[in-house]
Amino acid sequence: MPPPVPPSAPNDLSPTARALRALEIIQARPGTTAGELAARLGVTERAARRYVEILREADIPVESARGPHGGYRLGRGTRLPPVHFTQAEALGLVMAVLSGQPTAADADDLVGTALGKVVKALPESIGHHAAMLREYASAAPDPYAARPDPAVTSELVGAVAARRRVSITYRSEAGNEWEAEVDPWSVVVRYGRWYLLCHSHRADAIRTYRVDRIRAVHRTEHGFTPPENLDPVAVLEEHLGLGWKFPTRVAFDLPSTEVAPWIRPPMGRLEPTDHGCVLLGSTRNPTMYAQEWLASLPFPFRVEGGEELRTAVRTLATRFTAAVTDQS
Repeated sequence: MPPPVPPSAPNDLSPTARALRALEIIQARPGTTAGELAARLGVTERAARRYVEILREADIPVESARGPHGGYRLGRGTRLPPVHFTQAEALGLVMAVLSGQPTAADADDLVGTALGKVVKALPESIGHHAAMLREYASAAPDPYAARPDPAVTSELVGAVAARRRVSITYRSEAGNEWEAEVDPWSVVVRYGRWYLLCHSHRADAIRTYRVDRIRAVHRTEHGFTPPENLDPVAVLEEHLGLGWKFPTRVAFDLPSTEVAPWIRPPMGRLEPTDHGCVLLGSTRNPTMYAQEWLASLPFPFRVEGGEELRTAVRTLATRFTAAVTDQS
């Protein structure tokens, strides 16, 4: 039976595309075995060997050796074919980089340096337009975005692909630092922030950790199997509103179908009741929860749980009442 496809390995690639992906893996990690290559590609070992043969048929010298230090590697002096971009692809790449990291317009920025190398390597007719776009397009920084350490991110993604449990060192927003062993299911980018979706053995529960707050990653000898049919984005959205310091419980005298379109996933989970529905969750910032989320709801609600949230709602109501009270 073929191994299950890792979350990061798309299952709709053509044989040529998979062969090129195999080439990238072997080039990055000389000594990659057929089993490791199959796991990274999400295919059987037999299929992985076929992709190596496709590379050899294209006159790319992929060597193989048996034994504890064997595996696949590229022959000495191998010259790989250059990567060709169309003008639309080049401009799209620059636009995507600037959208994701506005500081990439600065040549001193890490991503900006890499982008500059790509632009310089392009043919003049294409590179000229890409360089102009980079020079004259301006991007406002996202105040909520957080850039994780590329090395930490790479270690996590590698552990996700290899399905290997890791030990992480994490620093909370309050500055508390602790370690935990987790099964890394996926790395998810959401609104400029990077999250690790995982099963925490410390909490024995699903957890979402900010990758920019992970200080160190160490692989363990333990493997894991992620849930079947995992939808990382959906699971992340569901759990962003859970596990915070202050509990919340908000009741509505409306069916959940009417309330759901107005509820953001980090606010919690909607559950039906005999008289409507209830929103169960938690927050680290009751004031923000009241001012930005509850205040925007267009229908009545009752804060039934979470004394901190009830206090925040009372304070907000007092402010709003004072704003329309006749002072004369």
